[in-house]
Amino acid sequence: MLAVSGNRRLKAARDRMASAAREYAALGWSCFPGAHPPNAADRKGGDRACSCDRIGCPDPGAHPVSAAWAHQASVDADVIGRWWAERPQANIILPTGRVFDVFDVPAAAGTLALDRISRGGLPVGPVASVGGDRSLFFVATRGAPVDEDEWWSCHLDCSPEDVVETPGMRWHCRDSYVVAPPSVLPSGREVSWLRPPSGDPLPDPLRLLEVLSDSCDLGG
Repeated sequence: MLAVSGNRRLKAARDRMASAAREYAALGWSCFPGAHPPNAADRKGGDRACSCDRIGCPDPGAHPVSAAWAHQASVDADVIGRWWAERPQANIILPTGRVFDVFDVPAAAGTLALDRISRGGLPVGPVASVGGDRSLFFVATRGAPVDEDEWWSCHLDCSPEDVVETPGMRWHCRDSYVVAPPSVLPSGREVSWLRPPSGDPLPDPLRLLEVLSDSCDLGG
């Protein structure tokens, strides 16, 4: 009975992730499998927070399983199904700088920004919460800006993580990625949608940049 129950939970987790990844692919959003918190039996003494073999992983459960993610990320439903059949617990990684960029801000700043956006009648796209710690604002991509200082890569092994002019904010563009709902993080936290994708056009990032920057100053 325990084995059957465990298999059902594993299948439910796999189906949940694979289904979400296929929905992103249907929007034209490339996906790739991500690391995840290890099972209790795989923790090797309880000192691991991530399924990867890296000691002291700086971003547990929130990075791709392979360095080739940028080349292999796909919108092919069959490929996605095969990946999650092989890695049932894999989180979902979404490359940025292709269809969308992502403003990544502290949760408090995200709450302030959503309130200001609502009161100001500004356009807003999908917004996700990363375990209640960070907020991800999805915006139209700027691709490869002429000014290289206008974008920076993902924060895994990247220093400094923040930009002086916008404390606490990261702008994920090309060569970067974010972890997407319903990915599971250490301690049972999850990535969840505050405003799920609707298929509507994504907002211009420059229209939200000032609001997000100010909110980081006030609440970040």
